Amino acid sequence: MQTIVKSVNLVLMRATAILLLLFFLGLEAQSQSYFPPTSGDNWDTLNPESLDWCQENLDSLSQYLLETNTKSFIILKNGRIVVEEYFGTYTQDSLWYWASAGKSLAAFLVGCAQADGFLDINQPSSDFLGQGWTSAPLEKENLITIKDQISMSTGLDDMVPDQDCLDPSCLQYLEDAGDRWAYHNAPYRLVQDVVSEAVGSGINLYTFQRLANPIGMGGAWVNYIRFGKARDMARFGLLMLNDGVWDGNVILGDSDYIEAMKTPSQPHNEAYGYLWWLNGGASFMLPGTQFEYSGELISSAPVDMYAALGLNDQKIYIVPSLDMVVVRQGDSAGDIFLGPSSFDETLWSRIIDLECAPDNLVEQEHFPFALYPNPSTDFIQIEGLPAQSFISIFNASGERVMHVSSVRTIDISALSSGLYVVQVHTEQGAWTTRMKVD
Repeated sequence: MQTIVKSVNLVLMRATAILLLLFFLGLEAQSQSYFPPTSGDNWDTLNPESLDWCQENLDSLSQYLLETNTKSFIILKNGRIVVEEYFGTYTQDSLWYWASAGKSLAAFLVGCAQADGFLDINQPSSDFLGQGWTSAPLEKENLITIKDQISMSTGLDDMVPDQDCLDPSCLQYLEDAGDRWAYHNAPYRLVQDVVSEAVGSGINLYTFQRLANPIGMGGAWVNYIRFGKARDMARFGLLMLNDGVWDGNVILGDSDYIEAMKTPSQPHNEAYGYLWWLNGGASFMLPGTQFEYSGELISSAPVDMYAALGLNDQKIYIVPSLDMVVVRQGDSAGDIFLGPSSFDETLWSRIIDLECAPDNLVEQEHFPFALYPNPSTDFIQIEGLPAQSFISIFNASGERVMHVSSVRTIDISALSSGLYVVQVHTEQGAWTTRMKVD
């Protein structure tokens, strides 16, 4: 009898071990980057509940997207689809314009052309566009490089009546190349002509052969504007999230160029790389103005986020710290801006709030950061935060009333008097402590 019991127990132990192994392998598989097939509509999904996202908050986000003229919306986590919604008559197979979000795709193509030996971004643009492509004096025109074009620092006047005009009479000298940042469509559009001239083929053919076909991305350039489906934008975002590598296939292997795309490209606008918008800087500039604003580009978003942003709120957001890609297509959510808009701020506050509030907001015995003053009435300081961190503040009812990222000083003047819980999320874990507002 004892032998039988031992045998049964051994079988149960082995079965339990196998189940645990499968469970943890499943978790590991979810955390690893996934790439959808390059053909067909199959794309692995991830249940929002596995990320502790609340259905109530997802429903609220969906309603907000509907109210703000959204046509499509996708969230990828580690490459898998967590959220995918289409509104009205727009479907998974509908085509829409990327607007200026296509600039970021063009920047990637410039990197491919350089890696292939067709060009060097430090070359004068006139090597490919010919002398006299602007109306600037020849010695000033020769100062303009491809790098200036993809950095929006050509020095050409962006206040001409038609920013899309490519005639030399519209490309007027204002300052030396590199001395000024200004969001200017015409010099960007000519980046596509530079690539076409350098590689010896049309921009659509080079895009298809070098980028789109290897990752299964559809769409086309039409009069310098990219058109495609929501999932096409998601595929490109996933490629960028994985630093130019698609399921082991290196699409762009120049790691220095990839990093430079996501790094301030000139000293004037910290929020602009090579045709990519960057979060997390101390200041930023916007299209159509020379004013420098203090703070992060999108304060509600993670500091390491970078984005392809287009007119009427076409968006591809990439967040390495969260292994996340977010895509939005649609009409304007309210502001008619060429790139960043107030929609970015509101949308990211809602994305951050998708996570359910903890059931038990209990102060931990060990809180490894210094929070002061406590009690406070207007501001608190948190010392010792790592670069990638998120701070949430909950009221006594467990409702999240504030969320910020990687900041030492937090304005709490809008909070009512009472007790709150401050929760700090880092890559190493989460910690909570109590705070009193007088």
